[in-house]
Amino acid sequence: MSLLQIILIAVALSMDAMAVSIGTCTRRNPPSAKTMLLMAASFGVFQAGMPLLGYGLGRAGAGLVQFADHWIAFGLLAFVGGKLLWEGFQAHHDDEDSDVSGNISWRTLLLLSVATSIDAGAVGISLSLIASPILIPSLMIGVITFALSWLGGRFGKLLGEKMGKAAEILGGLVLIGIGVKILLEHLG
Repeated sequence: MSLLQIILIAVALSMDAMAVSIGTCTRRNPPSAKTMLLMAASFGVFQAGMPLLGYGLGRAGAGLVQFADHWIAFGLLAFVGGKLLWEGFQAHHDDEDSDVSGNISWRTLLLLSVATSIDAGAVGISLSLIASPILIPSLMIGVITFALSWLGGRFGKLLGEKMGKAAEILGGLVLIGIGVKILLEHLG
């Protein structure tokens, strides 16, 4: 596998994480810079780790995971997106998944990290089937996902500051849309 192919795969895989970063950071109380950095790091670590996990599963038996991966990603993204959408329509809400400064809970961060990295696991399975090396692609996927997620978070925060509640509603719709896209791609 060439370096260009690895970069293209990494960019393609990081698009969901970047879109989720944009959507998550459009909140009325946007996350702090530290939280955005933590979110980008979490997305990058999960995106780097899932191909390794997928590679191992692929060596053991690829069909064990592929039948449900799209349903899991859809469910997680629809849940978090639906919650964000609901909160966007509320006049005032107490958000149990974030504090007053908008910092995201560990539970929500974990759900988003898993949901956006499931497709990276499928890439790992695919690479195991063609006996391609996995370490360098996994590291590149993680680094590129980190960078694009951080940029997405910054953009989402600016968008949220300019658009207010409308950006939060848009963020929820984006998360649900990504979940539906993942589901339709796997079912179609």
